[in-house]
Amino acid sequence: MVIGKNIKKFALISVYDKSNIKYLCSNLSEFNYNFISSGSTGKKIRSMGFKCTDISRLTKNKEMFGGRVKTLNSLIYSSLLYVRDNKLHSKQFLSLNFPQIDIVVVNLYPFENEYKKGTNDQLIEMVDIGGPSLLRAASKNYKYITPMIDTKDYSKLVTNLKKNKGETDIYFRKKMALKVFKETSRYDEIISNWFDESN
Repeated sequence: MVIGKNIKKFALISVYDKSNIKYLCSNLSEFNYNFISSGSTGKKIRSMGFKCTDISRLTKNKEMFGGRVKTLNSLIYSSLLYVRDNKLHSKQFLSLNFPQIDIVVVNLYPFENEYKKGTNDQLIEMVDIGGPSLLRAASKNYKYITPMIDTKDYSKLVTNLKKNKGETDIYFRKKMALKVFKETSRYDEIISNWFDESN
């Protein structure tokens, strides 16, 4: 990632599986990361004593439809997708007055687990829309942003940050991006199989 001297570092965290989140936040705090999050994740982070800004406060858009719409906002995707060493991109982004997001930590709704339980009546609510979108955007821009989809990789992230004085290296970011595309592809395949069986 590319971080200027006067640019604050932000991590966007929006997770269904909140295990090891204290470990993650404690270590990110050591490297002066600020936290942005949605609904229940933000509450969890604050309950552990960390400062965390709600996405809705930054975007000026409340969560809607029982949480179906939380992170689908052009300001967030502007932060995730602008090319940091492109002068025009940087100028356009600065005009938005929005935080520059450097790390995206998201894990998906557990569609597969519910699918195996056979609870089809509520299964459609386990189709994650915002999560894959955030991860794919961050992964597309892996030259600058670190995408994290697996809680088991938190320790690898911390190790890489320590190795690189609070930043991640391009090799780690690309490896995590590859994992995102593999996992989201598998996720979509499971969902498409369910739709196929439901016909």
